[in-house]
Amino acid sequence: MLSLMILLIALLLLAISFYQIRILKRINEKLIKLVAPERDVRRIAKAQSEAAWENYRQGEFYSQLLRLIDLSAPIPSTRSWAASPDVLLTLLDLAKSSKPTRILDLGSGMSTLVLAKSAPQATITSIDNSAEYAGKTKRLLAAHGVTNVDVRIAPLTPHASGVDWYDLSQLNDVTNIDLLFIDGPPGSKNPKARHPAIVECISKLSPRAIIVIDDAGREGEKDMAHEFAKALPSHTLEFLSHEKGTAVLLPN
Repeated sequence: MLSLMILLIALLLLAISFYQIRILKRINEKLIKLVAPERDVRRIAKAQSEAAWENYRQGEFYSQLLRLIDLSAPIPSTRSWAASPDVLLTLLDLAKSSKPTRILDLGSGMSTLVLAKSAPQATITSIDNSAEYAGKTKRLLAAHGVTNVDVRIAPLTPHASGVDWYDLSQLNDVTNIDLLFIDGPPGSKNPKARHPAIVECISKLSPRAIIVIDDAGREGEKDMAHEFAKALPSHTLEFLSHEKGTAVLLPN
């Protein structure tokens, strides 16, 4: 009889324990639901704060850009798919200080105008795979009276590396590049989309060449920058904390 009572008490205590566990689990689930919105609010607030700070930084770079470049007509918007003010200001500074005589601009747009205005003495070749965007760049340059840029349409064709890259025939006469800016072709879907620039442009660079790579915050462009650095031991690679990340290779 005593053994039966002990067994019943043990079963009762076990049932109470299971019940308490279920109650605690439900309380925990309710607490999580109560806390989750607060976490979301904190996350959203942090994202908004970071975006506001980046907008402020880009506004500063943009105002400097407008003061330092001679503009005579409206200009297109920057950021998003276009180059951000921070990298454009870097291009302006490098072009003015290094005084290049030959520039290759892979991916036409606002960068083409900034390079042309910053280095009027240079011969600039700007490559774009899109006839539409190449046309917009030509009209932009014409509106600003720029005459030292040759905008070329180079459709994307299969490259030996396994990706599609610019039609190489459009680069046959481009040599002794003093400043190379890589912001094309589009690389958001394929991290190696811009990598052919390494093998195709290395032999075309002058000894004092400067290479600037946009979107170096992405792994594909970051890897490409390191590959350039390996191929150019006489250069120093630096990553700039820009909105999209910028890699710059300067001769030692």
